Order: sequence, then C-alpha cells, then structure tokens
Amino acid sequence: MKKSGAWLARYALEQLPIQYTFGIPGVHNTELFDELHSSEVIEPILVTHEGCGAFMADAVSRVSNKIGCMLIVPAAGVTHAASGIGEAFLDGIPMLVIAGGVRSDSKYAYQLHEMDQHTLLSAITKKTFKVESHDLIIPTIYEAYAIAVDGEPGPVFIEIPVNLQLDRGEVASLPDFVQAEHQYPLDEHSLDLAVSLLDGAKKPGIFVGWGAVDAYDSVRAIAEHLGAPVSTTLQGLSAFLGNHPLHVGFGFGPSAVPVAQNAFKGCDCLLAIGTRFGEIATGSFGVNVPENLIHIDINDQVFNKNYPAKVAIQGDSKVVVRALYEKLEFATPKRDSHQLVTQIAQQKSAHRIEWQQSDTEGVVNPVRFFDELRMQLDEDAVVVVDDGNHTFLTAELMPIYSLRGMISPTDFNCMGYAVPAAIGAKFSQPDKQVISIVGDGAFLMTAMELATATTNDLATVHFVFNDGELSQIAQAQTRPYNRTTCANVASVKLSGIAMATGCEYLAIENNQAIAATISKAFEFAEQGKSVIVDVNIDYSRPTSFTEGTVKTNIKRLPLETKFRMVGRAVFRKLTNKS
Repeated sequence: MKKSGAWLARYALEQLPIQYTFGIPGVHNTELFDELHSSEVIEPILVTHEGCGAFMADAVSRVSNKIGCMLIVPAAGVTHAASGIGEAFLDGIPMLVIAGGVRSDSKYAYQLHEMDQHTLLSAITKKTFKVESHDLIIPTIYEAYAIAVDGEPGPVFIEIPVNLQLDRGEVASLPDFVQAEHQYPLDEHSLDLAVSLLDGAKKPGIFVGWGAVDAYDSVRAIAEHLGAPVSTTLQGLSAFLGNHPLHVGFGFGPSAVPVAQNAFKGCDCLLAIGTRFGEIATGSFGVNVPENLIHIDINDQVFNKNYPAKVAIQGDSKVVVRALYEKLEFATPKRDSHQLVTQIAQQKSAHRIEWQQSDTEGVVNPVRFFDELRMQLDEDAVVVVDDGNHTFLTAELMPIYSLRGMISPTDFNCMGYAVPAAIGAKFSQPDKQVISIVGDGAFLMTAMELATATTNDLATVHFVFNDGELSQIAQAQTRPYNRTTCANVASVKLSGIAMATGCEYLAIENNQAIAATISKAFEFAEQGKSVIVDVNIDYSRPTSFTEGTVKTNIKRLPLETKFRMVGRAVFRKLTNKS
C-alpha cells in the first residue's frame, strides 16, 4: 500500500499513549500538523514558544501515564525546545520529540533550517533518529518510544524529512505497537544482604527520589516495619507523602530542616531508592552517608558515583522494594516507632512556630501562605514549582499529599519551567486543581504562555512570589560579597500580563489578605479562568537549604580563597561600599 509519511507518522503516534503534541507549525511540518488535525485521539496544541512546549510535554509525562510529545520545526524550533529537552533528560522524564527536516532528496545545499540537529541533541537525548524512507517511519517511532520509557526514562528525537511527509511511499503493513517490558532479574543475594544490614542497624534511614514514585506502598511498609525516618530528594517530594508520620522532609544533611537532621543523626544504614545523590538532593554533597548504604536504582551507572554502596541493586524500584519488604517482614521483627513519630511531629510543629514568629508588617510570611494554601488545596492537586528561592521554601513548608503531586525542574534546574509545566499538567489532568508557585524572575521568562491556557480554557492558578530580585542568587551573593550584582528583576506590572493573556489578577499584600485571596483565586479557577496571584513575599529569612548549602560550600573552599572572600565582605560592610 502507498501512504504519505505524515499519514504513517500519525498512525504510529495513535498507537502510543499520546494525547497531545505541543509545538508550532512551520514549512517543514505542516503536513504532520494537518494529519493530526484529523486524528480522533491526538490533539495538536499550538504554543507560543517551543521551550514552553517542551516543559508542557515534560509535565504530561510526570503527572500521568501518557508520554509528552513535541511536534516542532527543525533548527530554530529544536534550539528553542532544547532547554525543556535538557530538563527532561537530566531529570529522567520520557518524551518524544518529533521535528520536520529539510528535503533529503534535494540537490541543493543551504536549505532553510538546514543543520545537524543530531549533534546538537546528542548530549540531551537518549537517542536521535533520522528517518530515511517511508517503510521506516512506523518502526522508528515505535523504537523511539520504547527507548524513551525503558530503564531510566528520557527524551528521544526523531527527524522526518519534509519530502517523506509530503510524498507517498510503499509500505508492506501497518503494525500495531507491542510493548516489550525490560526484565531485571531479582538479585536474591543482594536482597538478603540488604535485609541483614537493615536488621543489624540501630538507626536505619530511608532516602527516596523520583525513581521511587511508583514504589510508595512498599517504601511506606518498610519504613513502618523498621520505624525509620523517610527523607526525599527535591524531585522526589511527591514520592513519599508529606502527611505520613515518618516523613521528615527534603534532604537529611546540613541543608535539611532540623527535624530531618535530628531524625537522621547517627544513621548507621541508609536505604536509598531512585536517587542519584545529585548536588541538589545532597545539599551540594554535604550529607554524611553511612558505610552501610543500600542503593536501589534502575540505572546501574548511578551506583558508587558520589557515595560507595555496600549493596547496589539494579531494577525497577516497584519490583525490587516490594521483594525487599517481603523478605524483611519475614526475617525481622517490626520495630516500635512511637518515640520517633512523636519527635518528628513535635519538631515539625516547632519549626513552623519559628517561621510564624518571623512575621513582618506589610509583607507575606511564607509559612502563613503555605499553611493557608495547604488547607484550601485539594489533596490530589498538582503543585508545580520553578527554580529559585520559592522552590526551597515550597520544599521546606508545603507538604505534598498525593503521589506525583509536585513537579519541579531539578537537575537541569531551568528557570521558566513552572507556568508552561502547569499548563501541560492541566491538559493532562483537567479534573484536578493545578497551581504553580514561581518567583518573579522565572515567571517573566515564560508568562506569556498563559495565553495558551486561556485559548484552551484551562484554569491554572499561578502564585508569583514577587520581591523584585532573583532572591536565591541575591542571598548567595550577599554572604560572600556583601552586595548583589544583576540580581534586581525588571519592574513589571503583573496585572498587565494578566490583562494581556486573558487571566484574572489578584494580589496578596500582607498576611491578613492571604486566606480571602487564595479562596478568590480558586473561585475564579472553578469558573474556568486562569489566575495570576501577585504575592508580596517576605524572603528575609533564608531557607534551611540555602543556609546549609552556602555553609557547606564555604567550608570546602581553599583557606586562601576563604580568607579573601570573608575579608572582602567585612571590608565592604565596614566601609559601607556596595
């Protein structure tokens, strides 16, 4: 049979768990867009910028059982999307990225958009493909999807030259997609060693990342059996529910909140699941990991990179952790966790009281904002954060009550993520509340994408922590330099952005306005309107993460550099030079 390449691509995509494509049509992909316009199962979504489209696709993969998919023009569309592709790659998020390509049958050089896209994307994708003929379109798309979701997930790129899209070519058949599951044999010996280490530990602890998000039931069961505290990475904040009595928060080292530091003090065996022990997760590698480290991950390349493992077990965490719990339950008695649970509850409460005591007139105390937000927000809501000081405030003060209920840009750490990712999450989860918490600097990068939310009748609420500067960087600059440079954000009336994008605008000027304004924002959202909430946030108190990470980094500086930095900061303070 003869079919156009665009028709074949549409057919293949329809066999996969894809609901939307995100991108912008151009001369090299209009045929693909036209085909998808006729699809009954896939809706092509026009975005204002391909970088935002990538963040939307990323969010779809994080909050659902679908895979995020992009349909973009070559060259400029690819470079625009690269930040979002890179975020997905470093965070381990599956994504299909499909771009048109210049004519592969042309005798002319220097075609419009002609460039080597594969060299560009090779460092931020699991694999790239360039389709050479019609009969390879369907199998290539199937293979790309299989690679994207296999092992540690990630983005995969496919280039389909425009001539293949337009022209008809001969294909033998139209195969259905058959999912082949990667089997990881259980290492019974390593599991037995892990049980032995956990049984012999006086103070075991559990550290979970995003890779443990589907293993929650077993992780919880192990924690309750051992009476062990559970800490999470930043990306893993919604991998272990924040209202569980053994949950202690983000991190466990000097950059963690006091309850986590105290719960993990003296930890002599650490069970780490679905984490790479990356820089953010470890507070700039400031944690003390015990010799008895049990590390479970689907990617065996992460083992022993930063901290040596006594036992390393490769496999799907859902399968491995369940098997570990079954062995642990059979071989060891359940421990009493009453004392630890009481300690955690008391210290969490004391920490919030400390924050409440830092009230300042005329600004919004973060803990009072988050307490009210948590009270009014549905338990299964999706919370999207960006990169900045607000990220670590959210991690410290906002407990998450549902699995996959919070997503954030972590290892690539890309500003501008929250607004488009919230829109992507809402596309994927239309019946759930979706909010973003975003700093003013990050918000300005992608705020105009709210026009896409309005066009598609999506109700998202965006709480913009507005303090007029890049707060996370400003705080990091102040201590060593006693001044800030290029940290002040351009003054923009957020009400104007709301008007321009068809959103509602609200402002929270002080603590007294928090409850009523949050309620009004959710009322607008129930009416199908997106909302910008301008929060006059008080950033004067540093987060535990910022304070601990700065100290960790200063400690490891060479003595000469440390003296020079301290001396310079003191001199500027004494002479009032800034």
